[in-house]
This record gives sequence, C-alpha cells and structure tokens, in this order.
Amino acid sequence: MRLDPATLPDYPFTPQRLEVRPGIAMSYLDEGPRDGVVVLMVHGNPSWSYLWRKAVLGLRDRYRVIAPDHVGMGLSDKPGDDRYDYTLGERVADLATLVDALALGDRITLAVHDWGGMIGFGWALRDPARVRRLIVTNTAAFPLPAAKPMPWQLSLGRDLRLGGLLVRGLNAFAIGAANFGSVGRIPDAVRQAFVAPYDSWANRIATLRFMQDIPLSPADRAYALVEEAGRRLPEFADRPAFIGWGLKDFVFDRHFLDGFTRALPRAEVRAYADAGHYVLEDKAAELVPAMRAFLDASPLR
Repeated sequence: MRLDPATLPDYPFTPQRLEVRPGIAMSYLDEGPRDGVVVLMVHGNPSWSYLWRKAVLGLRDRYRVIAPDHVGMGLSDKPGDDRYDYTLGERVADLATLVDALALGDRITLAVHDWGGMIGFGWALRDPARVRRLIVTNTAAFPLPAAKPMPWQLSLGRDLRLGGLLVRGLNAFAIGAANFGSVGRIPDAVRQAFVAPYDSWANRIATLRFMQDIPLSPADRAYALVEEAGRRLPEFADRPAFIGWGLKDFVFDRHFLDGFTRALPRAEVRAYADAGHYVLEDKAAELVPAMRAFLDASPLR
C-alpha cells in the first residue's frame, strides 16, 4: 500500500522521485525558489523527510530545501536485499546521485539528524568545498565516543535475532522512537505519520538494516568511513555552523554534542535540557526560527 502524503499532518508537499539506481526510486522534497540557496536536509533511522517538515515550512519562502527519503525509508522504494545493499556507503552514493541529478551546485547548507550525520558528512567528504554551512541536530559524524556505552536498545536490534524479529515483526524501533524520542508527547496523528511508511515486514527492512550496519570496530564495513569522517570533521570548522540539540537523547547525548563542539568550536549552540532525540518535535517553535536567523545572518557570497 502506498502512503498518501496528503493525509499527513503538517506535510503540505508534493514529493518528487528520482531513480537512483535501476528500478529503485528515491522520494524527496524540493521546496522553495529554484534559484534559492540550497539547504540539504538528511534524516536518519527510523525517521524520514517528515522529520524536517516544520523546518521546510519555515525556510522554503527564501531557501531551496531538499529533503530526501533514503531508500527503504519514507516514501522511497523499499527493495529487498537481493536488489539493494543497505550500507552506509550505498546511502552516501544515493545522496551524491540526488545532489548531482538536481544540479545543486556548490553553495549547499548541510542539515543533518541521527544517522543522517554520517550519510551527509560521508557525502561532504567527497567534495568539502560544496558544503558552505552546517546545521547539526542530535547526530554523529565520528565513531561511538569511548565514554559512551552502546545503548542496549540498539545492540538488541544490531546483534540479536530476537531484536531483528521485534523490529521487522512488530515495528518496535519506529514505534519506540515515535513514543519515546520526544520529551513532550507527540500528537497521535504525528506519531502515526512517523511510523506509517513501515507498515509491513517487507517495508521495515531498512529500519533493521540501518541498525545492523552501525560500526563499532574496524571489522565492521562502515567503520572506515565513520573513522575518516571523525578525523576530518575539524576541516569544516571554518564554515558557519548551527547546533540544535536535545540533551535527553539516550543515544546522541552530551558525549556526541561534545564531539561536535570540539570539532566546530565556532558553532552557534542551542542545547535544550527539556528536549529529546526528536528535538524538532520538542522545540520546533524555537529551533526553526533560530535556524532561519542563523541562515539569514550568514549569507553566502
């Protein structure tokens, strides 16, 4: 069953589609003036472009906002393992295909959340000069900090068969994120919108494969790229950067925030003690205007 975006609250958009590889299409939002400065918004797991909806609405009058759904996520196609390799490297390649197909140029503001940080920065490492500003929210672009234990909820899905059954059989990860990713209770219709794309065993493949691809050691296939991103993150310190962070995130907590503030010491930081992983749900009324003010105050030449 294909989800009708017109039925979703606060999502008054017409998604576009691009075939990023033969027979596999990515859905994406392309909102705002065609000649506007580009803001590229990259989500993680188990969310989708719906996560960015309030930011899109708050920026699209002036900025060209691009918000893709990764393959297997949101409104994008959800192929099986026989047709798509659900790895970080493939995600980065898909994002590169989208950016190049849309001819987004070299004046891009990169906005990231959750595993979108690794995907976005993984892409940015290919041609760093194209990324001119950064918006960073509850994410990572480096390996798990030494002082941060791996959350058991992620280990369950990453390493154990039982966790895989819960994620694909009961949609446990998407439902859990919608229920507990915010400090304030997310309205029922919004929670349903977050989980709606993952309505069957087949359509939950990406939420599990994302977890199974989390790199913890050099033996993991995504580790080299994550390590490189962490090593090179300070190269972006000369760009204007905005960090918006929910401190009650049980995964991307202060350990990760500290990693970004060390690498990007000039960044404007808004850290919220009363916000969680979905900081754009808890603090949109403050955060979106702050993002807009940051962009308006650091125009690209």
